[in-house]
Amino acid sequence: MSQNVILNKIQAGASIIDVRSPDEFADGAYPGARNIPVNTLVQRLTDVGPKDKPVVVYCASGGRSAVAQQILKANGFVDVTNAGGLEDMP
Repeated sequence: MSQNVILNKIQAGASIIDVRSPDEFADGAYPGARNIPVNTLVQRLTDVGPKDKPVVVYCASGGRSAVAQQILKANGFVDVTNAGGLEDMP
């Protein structure tokens, strides 16, 4: 996914979800991101936001965010973008 597409989604009001661990999140995160670790995502779906609102997920390298993307889509979120790792964010 290109950084322009991701940036457009963020500027349009997408929820930004950091699915790394709380310790990783504390070491630095994307501005405005909320930390919902991938291993707690199923229990915290309501924390993500409305299912019809765009969601951008990222982690450290893209692996956990790919899992998070699958979980969100399987639970009815319609516009979920895996941005990859924190360094890949615009």
